Amino acid sequence: MEEFGFHRMQDIQRELQENYKDMWTHLSPEKGRDSLLWMMIEAGEAADVIKKKKDERIMGSPEVRKHFIEELCDVMMYFNDVMLCYSITPEELEKVYLEKHRRNMERWR
Repeated sequence: MEEFGFHRMQDIQRELQENYKDMWTHLSPEKGRDSLLWMMIEAGEAADVIKKKKDERIMGSPEVRKHFIEELCDVMMYFNDVMLCYSITPEELEKVYLEKHRRNMERWR
């Protein structure tokens, strides 16, 4: 089974973009700005599930949990669109992510 990581997510997003190329605007920094805003809206929808359904139902109800995960998937889809629009590779993300992690590990000592 293929690993499900940013490479796979970006391939999926490229496939989606290609499927709707006649309806959607092409990948560009301008579209990246819009995608970032949509990502924030989707994050708000995930937060809304937490607010309305509470932690216990997310952890205990398969239907609520699936809905919550779907909202997180929407966030990740827009996040990957932003990366594609700004030509950010998974390798670039990994490098900066790990650098940030190292700084955070020392930040509050």
